[in-house]
Amino acid sequence: MGKKTAIIGASANPARYSFLATNMLKEYDHEVVPLGIKAGEISGSTIIADWPASIPNLNTVTMYIGPKNQPEHYAYILALKPKRIIFNPGTENPELSALVAIQGIETVEACTLVMLRTGQF
Repeated sequence: MGKKTAIIGASANPARYSFLATNMLKEYDHEVVPLGIKAGEISGSTIIADWPASIPNLNTVTMYIGPKNQPEHYAYILALKPKRIIFNPGTENPELSALVAIQGIETVEACTLVMLRTGQF
């Protein structure tokens, strides 16, 4: 099994990158934890609208919500203690990057889809 990954901003809308990333992560044998605002489903994975207080063995958080909607989730993300956070295009946030760096969490500004396809995930 690959890296357990929380998708923040998961959506059941097939046109959304978070939907594509959830599917591709599964294709590449990574365990997914889709966290969204609305409940739904992505190819058999339930989107969790009531986010769990902790996610054991979490490796990666991949962001699909813009910087203006991230501050309300800062404490939650820090509490998850992921090894890294991937800021997908349009989600880059210097403030959150600085906060997590203090905790020793790696930040990557890249596209999850490209990282998977090129073996960089």
